[in-house]
Amino acid sequence: MSTQPVGVFRRLIPAIVVLVVLIGSYGFSRLPTASAEQRKSLASKFGFAELPIALPPGLAERTVRTVNPQYEHIRSWVSSVGAAVAVNDLDSTGRADDLCLVDTRSDSVIVTPAPASGAHYQPFVLDPAPLPVHEAMAPMGCLPGDFNEDGRMDLLVYYWGRTPVVFFHRGGASALSPATYQPTELVPQAPGALYRGQLWNTNAVAAADFDGDGHLDLGVFNYFPDTEILSITGQANMQMNNSMSHARNAGGSHVLRWVAASAGASPSATFEEQPAAVPPAFSTGWTLGASSVDLDGDLLPELYLANDFGNDRFFHNVSAPGRIRFELAEGHRDAVTPKSLVLGHDSFKGMSIEFGDLAGAGRFDAFVSNITTSWGLEESNFVWHNTAATPADANKMLTAHEAPFRNQAASANLAWSGWGWDSKMADFDNDGDMEIVQALGFIEGRINRWSWLQELAMSNDLMLRNPKMWPNAQPGDDIAGSQPFAFWSAEGNGRYADLSGDLGMTDSTPSRGIAVADIDGDGGQDFAVARQWAAPSFYHNTGTSQGDFIGLRLYRPVAGGAAGVIGTPAYGAQVCVKTADGRTRVAQLDGGGGHSGKRSHDVFVGLGDNGDRPVSVEIAWRDLRGAVHRQSIDLATGWHNVMLTSEIKEVAAL
Repeated sequence: MSTQPVGVFRRLIPAIVVLVVLIGSYGFSRLPTASAEQRKSLASKFGFAELPIALPPGLAERTVRTVNPQYEHIRSWVSSVGAAVAVNDLDSTGRADDLCLVDTRSDSVIVTPAPASGAHYQPFVLDPAPLPVHEAMAPMGCLPGDFNEDGRMDLLVYYWGRTPVVFFHRGGASALSPATYQPTELVPQAPGALYRGQLWNTNAVAAADFDGDGHLDLGVFNYFPDTEILSITGQANMQMNNSMSHARNAGGSHVLRWVAASAGASPSATFEEQPAAVPPAFSTGWTLGASSVDLDGDLLPELYLANDFGNDRFFHNVSAPGRIRFELAEGHRDAVTPKSLVLGHDSFKGMSIEFGDLAGAGRFDAFVSNITTSWGLEESNFVWHNTAATPADANKMLTAHEAPFRNQAASANLAWSGWGWDSKMADFDNDGDMEIVQALGFIEGRINRWSWLQELAMSNDLMLRNPKMWPNAQPGDDIAGSQPFAFWSAEGNGRYADLSGDLGMTDSTPSRGIAVADIDGDGGQDFAVARQWAAPSFYHNTGTSQGDFIGLRLYRPVAGGAAGVIGTPAYGAQVCVKTADGRTRVAQLDGGGGHSGKRSHDVFVGLGDNGDRPVSVEIAWRDLRGAVHRQSIDLATGWHNVMLTSEIKEVAAL
């Protein structure tokens, strides 16, 4: 009898043992998932009606951009960003029921009423004329804000191919129309019909009172270097990222401090750039998302930059009135934590950043979208759990240049979703736990090109900077092009489940920006989704299992007591809500952050079943002189308009 089969078997024993161990370990260690019955129960708490968003008639419907000849073979890649949406109170009715959209199909910036809002004006396009323009520019996002502090909401539009434009809301304007807005340069430019200024290519902005003087400052963060990305006759100086894991050759950061403003029929605001506000060594990542929040209790908001091609950056705010400065803070690595799961040391593709009280512990956590497609570039989203017990503890850590965050994405089942973009936290059923809506998808086509992208990702960094070395990404090619956005809901056991399919949210068109607001004031938060090369959608909250809530519209007085407005937003104000059952929640008036979606300025906290009991609310804010105030007040559940001076005062709606 031959002994050959026995010998072969013996040689295979180690491999068989390894396979058995791996399979057993996988079954033992993988996270449990919600059963079909559990998912059905979770989904029953929510209800949304998808509604179309009204757009002006006659707009173009292109599907790809015209690009610099050096990018022609990757024009679908270059065409993968730009769809954006913001929601706010643009017509001064006291309710955030107006949308500002960027539709990539026509490169139009559109103001339109939110569906089911009851607004009656016609949608229209914002035109930067008579400001200079050129053929190699396209809008990338829209940021609502009261930049001249007259109580009327202006719109900052940022672009590829030029510096941003502020569309000031003229005093005395009635119904919204193109004539309502006065286009004004954020950065002064030479006059003339043809734009000849700096070629900023912006994909992220953040708005906050960075220096604590009581006025709204701006952070503008650019992606591509300052070159003619979209010019068919542009110079041949195009470049891509110089690394997949630590690229630092992007357009750079620009932080602008508010200096002065005027109101009336010809409104204005002056901003001056703060050189080196962001340390130059860390300011040139390929930024796709930016957001700010105060962690250490001084109402000077810290800053997070989500950078594509590696190394997100978190900065401690050490500013003083008249001088904006940030210092780098990084996560702490221990023996069992991979480098890429430590803030500031990661090599992932940061796409967006959102702050919120995700753990429900009275502290701000963060959610960062990355590329997490299975059998693709399967990295991980970040769920940065705030490890500081108190603001004083956070200050101690930040002063030592340590970011008080530890990643918990995997244990929360939030690590993997798809090719992530904008994300927003909100409590859509008011039970006291945050949900997360996350935009997903990259390039929609017919031919799967993941293998080409994987080959590129493994290439030597020395070749990446040259666009000619990149594989084709043209119309018809598909890379993560059929991923519906995710709707994450807490299971009640520390883990989350994506309920998008269970809720009928199955549109697989790549999405980009997400904006959240309670547009009809019924206590149910709604949201809008901007889609790349497709029509946007609005999701009206129709849930019947809504808990109680506190909704705050926080204002500061308008100079001169302007008629027809309540006040100017109390940017950066923080709200701490203590419920009758002993829980604590924090929220902030967010001036604007994320990727290409901007939530309303409303502060909203779900309470669960609170009955008729009053709620203790502590508010911390800066007045218009920059002085810090803190005060507690008992409020009934529901919506409140609150004026913040040196004290809290509830005021009537218009």
